[in-house]
Amino acid sequence: MANKSVWSDNRFWQRSATWVTGFASLLLIWLTLDTSAQIQMGTDADLKNGVQKRVPGPTVINYKITYEMSAKRGHEVPVIGEKEKFFGRDDYSEEEAGALLHLGKLGSQAKNCMDCHTLLGNGAYYAPDLTKAWLDPAWGPDGAMQALTGKNTKEEAMAEFLQHPDQYATHARMMPNLGITAEEAKGLVAFLKHMSSIDTNGFPRNFGRMQGAVNGK
Repeated sequence: MANKSVWSDNRFWQRSATWVTGFASLLLIWLTLDTSAQIQMGTDADLKNGVQKRVPGPTVINYKITYEMSAKRGHEVPVIGEKEKFFGRDDYSEEEAGALLHLGKLGSQAKNCMDCHTLLGNGAYYAPDLTKAWLDPAWGPDGAMQALTGKNTKEEAMAEFLQHPDQYATHARMMPNLGITAEEAKGLVAFLKHMSSIDTNGFPRNFGRMQGAVNGK
């Protein structure tokens, strides 16, 4: 009787499928655990000790954030620096900062920001991506938006624009007035600042090509 080829042996394929399924399941479990650890939010203690997590704690709003090229990783990464004022303070507690971020996140959902904008890869492409909006040099001391809004700081200029976007026709696709209050605007700006501190592996890729976006210039 001729030897039967292993490639036509049902038991071979059954065993192979069992091994492949088992290996894939273990790999998926490992990736899930690794990803969970990577995206776990840091704490105020981490920031005070100079430990930079991929998702920093809420009190990162007390610190200066820049976007710098990493030669090792081949793309730009957020860098958390020294303390800086945010709406006149640099001493927000974890509870206060967390409450501001929560207000901002709820505001972004209530106002349906992702109907027009993209946040962390989710949303629409009708309006500018907001993932690194806080780092956009247009809002900085030498940018056009502070002069246009008549404000002296980045956060005040952003909050003013959010409350009265129809007064500042900066784009052909003008943002509508969504009735955002001063407190909601403060929360949204805090949310945007925190989002800019998240290490997104260089996303969005085109942001790093903006003149002045890298190295906090």
